[in-house]
Amino acid sequence: MIQLNSAGKRYGHKLLFEGADLLITPRDRLGLVGANGTGKSTLLKVLGGLESLDYGNVSVAKGLTFGYLPQDGLSLSGRTVFAECASVFEHLRDMERELEQLMNRMSEVDHTSTEYNNIAERYHTIEHEFRVHDGYAIEAQVGTVLAGLGFRPEDWHRQTEEFSGGWQMRIALAKLLLQKPNLLLLDEPTNHLDLESRNWLEEYLVNYPFAFVLISHDRYFLDITINRIVEIWNKKIWTYAGNYEKYLWQKTQRQEQLEAAYKNQRERIEQLEVFINRFRYQATKAKQVQSRIKELEKIERIELPEEEKTIHFSFPQPKPSGRIVAEFSGVAKSYNQRRGGSDILVRQGAEVGQPDTNVRSTHEVFRDVNFIVEKGDRIALVGVNGAGKSTLIKLLAGIEPLSAGEYKLGYNVQFDYFAQDQYKELDQEARILDDLGRVSPASRETELRSLLGCFLFSGDDVFKRIGVLSGGERNRYALLRMLLHPANFLLLDEPTNHLDMRAKDVLLEALSKYTGTVVFVSHDRYFIDKLATRVFEIGGGHVDVYPGNYEDFLWRKQGGAEKLQEEVSATTAHRQEPGNGNAGTARPTEQSSADCDKTGKRLNPIKRKQMQERASELEKQISELEHQIAQCEAGLQNFVSADETVRLTRELDLHRTDLNARIAEWEQIGQELEA
Repeated sequence: MIQLNSAGKRYGHKLLFEGADLLITPRDRLGLVGANGTGKSTLLKVLGGLESLDYGNVSVAKGLTFGYLPQDGLSLSGRTVFAECASVFEHLRDMERELEQLMNRMSEVDHTSTEYNNIAERYHTIEHEFRVHDGYAIEAQVGTVLAGLGFRPEDWHRQTEEFSGGWQMRIALAKLLLQKPNLLLLDEPTNHLDLESRNWLEEYLVNYPFAFVLISHDRYFLDITINRIVEIWNKKIWTYAGNYEKYLWQKTQRQEQLEAAYKNQRERIEQLEVFINRFRYQATKAKQVQSRIKELEKIERIELPEEEKTIHFSFPQPKPSGRIVAEFSGVAKSYNQRRGGSDILVRQGAEVGQPDTNVRSTHEVFRDVNFIVEKGDRIALVGVNGAGKSTLIKLLAGIEPLSAGEYKLGYNVQFDYFAQDQYKELDQEARILDDLGRVSPASRETELRSLLGCFLFSGDDVFKRIGVLSGGERNRYALLRMLLHPANFLLLDEPTNHLDMRAKDVLLEALSKYTGTVVFVSHDRYFIDKLATRVFEIGGGHVDVYPGNYEDFLWRKQGGAEKLQEEVSATTAHRQEPGNGNAGTARPTEQSSADCDKTGKRLNPIKRKQMQERASELEKQISELEHQIAQCEAGLQNFVSADETVRLTRELDLHRTDLNARIAEWEQIGQELEA
């Protein structure tokens, strides 16, 4: 379909890549990866014909159609959302209009005439093509894609200009998916999608009938959708078969092989040089020396690429807080809505005595919300865009006031809040080094520069003004500033935005080792799966709490927990049937208690000794069961597979059932011994 030969591209004085060869076939699913600034977006534009190469050439198959989605910057207006998406089928609409005209003409001419036969033949030809291209299902196709990308039916007939930039990008993505070009080029298509829409897009791309190339910093998304990785690294283009997980393994293997080959080559070069220097001036060895000199000249030197820069940091371990970090009791939150221009604006309320004539209605975000955040929790907030995830973060941070209910912070809790647009709070005119110096006046310049270097701000970069930084650079810097303020309760709203995968991995590792409590919003499935210990689903004014990570959350949403409970109940009922070994563990104790109560006599010494030994045995069993329960709970925090989750959950419920039975027996024996 498309081929690059010895391709090279510069951006100003900076060389992005050179000597690149790449072939894209009709069913390829390619993922473009590489650090920020290596040229991924530029390569995507080259493939789409939007930019030219500085070296080499591009060969494109005849009749190839492209569809390109940039990261942002698109703006649509003048039509409704549905009409804008349906506009990609204009050629089918033309066919539909022609079919209607042909039908009218056929009704007017003589059915036995030659003209009628010509019209009928034309009608059948167009109708066949119209049917082949699903012309009768235009509305259904548009509705399916819009619903999948998160548009509610009532949004379909709103004007496109009423939507924010992120939603405009969704409309542009919907149009591309409906066009179905031979080669789909997507630059971070998941940036503006919530998890539900992202899951739908994954499934859509898996079933996409043609080739696509996409850039994404979402590892899970790449693992699901692509079958080949193209990496821009060290100004070269490297190709790996398989998804992102396989790419990481192959890259490690390739690096190890390269280092081994480099080591062997260096040893051989040293051997040759030692021999040449030793026998260079001996006539008897002249022939051998010349042979080794020629061998040395023919060796194509292996060069090890520069070590990749990586962000290295860890959160300062905070002072311990109380067990309960935050508690919501009957919390409600609502806004008054009014229309201003083409957007829906939010107003906290009009001043007393000044009625707001623009108020349209009250928008309820939350009602009667109750939950507790405990020390050590890592809570992921999930839900569709607009459900209230950022609002909940702001309520926890005290930025937004409650409309009703009570919010309590626990003992010794100190929170720190990271907003999506955190960079807006920074002084855009300040230089990075100066601004960081104001935040941490006790630190020396060498310490500040070393810390900035860990965040990839090296050399003259530390003198850049904050206002000229890219989105990823501003996020990195805002995270760095937060690290200088130790807190034991972190509230993070999209901390992974604009971070590449290596930066996300380091942030993930730091948060995993962090001993405080974290509540975060992220649309990165891999990040949530690896970090979350609980998931709060927000929607319909409610907050529903689920244990485990996102994979566990999906499993429970799909009815896995109910099915498992039925299996456990059936197993428990079987164990309690007469004749089963575990059926009456507590019955002898209950009988002993009953006998004691009836007779009112004290137990004889032999019976007392037996009960004391049984109580000691039960204490050991209870301790062992508590240890096994803790292991199961720890295992459930790290998702391996659905089968493993089912097994661990079943095992956990059985252990808890046994534990309750033994505790009840132990308490009963204790009461009898006291009596």
